[in-house]
Amino acid sequence: MYAIETRGLTHRFVSETVLRELDLHVPSGAIYGFLGPNGAGKTTTLRLVLGLLRLQAGSIQILGRPLDGNRLQILRQIGSSIESPSLYGHLSARENLEVWRRIFGCASHRIDDVLSLVGLATTGRKRADQFSLGMKQRLSIAVALLHEPSLLILDEPTNGLDPHGILEVRDLLTRLNRERGMTVLVSSHILSEIEKLVTHVGIINHGALAFQGTLDELVARQAQSSVVAITTSDDARAVEILTVSGGMARVEGGRVIMQRLPVEEVGRLVSRLVHDGVVVYEVTTVRKDLENIFLDLIGISA
Repeated sequence: MYAIETRGLTHRFVSETVLRELDLHVPSGAIYGFLGPNGAGKTTTLRLVLGLLRLQAGSIQILGRPLDGNRLQILRQIGSSIESPSLYGHLSARENLEVWRRIFGCASHRIDDVLSLVGLATTGRKRADQFSLGMKQRLSIAVALLHEPSLLILDEPTNGLDPHGILEVRDLLTRLNRERGMTVLVSSHILSEIEKLVTHVGIINHGALAFQGTLDELVARQAQSSVVAITTSDDARAVEILTVSGGMARVEGGRVIMQRLPVEEVGRLVSRLVHDGVVVYEVTTVRKDLENIFLDLIGISA
């Protein structure tokens, strides 16, 4: 079952179409990374999923039920933080949570539970406006967890954090998923920040999905896009020999670049170069990292 499923989701602001036939599939129990550059349509999608924007075209199902007609019941099972944390700066972490506890109608013990969970149990009477950005993000997540949701939706939760803050948020979300079985959807514009966190990935660009699947399927694109780089004594002659021998080759960056082939075939072509008098100094396989794969998908050159 999908925790979130959209079909043909389309949305316009005045004359600008910001979402185009979006079919989003977030499996139950997954940590789903919703990725794309700023302005790609991530926040608009999340607002639609939460019912914060009126649905114009397409359909949305949350936890197996259509959002239309079931919004209030569905929202009781969702915790969310969209854009900047909504906190009262003059109140402590506990006092902030008490405000939200009364709104949610939760038991009092939930405040201690979530403070411990997010690592803010010892902040005492320290005001929220004295918190670091990482602490504010964790308090915002504590608010989202107060009513014990089964689905957590976070928009750019690591935005502006230092490396330690990113690690804190990543560790918290991993524990929520592994220990409590919570489905997590987290948006970001930087793949490298969350690739160690997610199990599934959806990449949106100009309002349309450029990729959707497991992280392993995205990693598989590294193999598909890898090339063989050969350093030789005569690159022009090497390209000529490789082309005649059935290899597609070009000169780039002072090396001969050839499509990825089985090692036996690479060995045969290198032997042919040596046989024809071209000295081969080095043969390496060059793989794109995931960040470059992401940039390729959204049409940006690294």
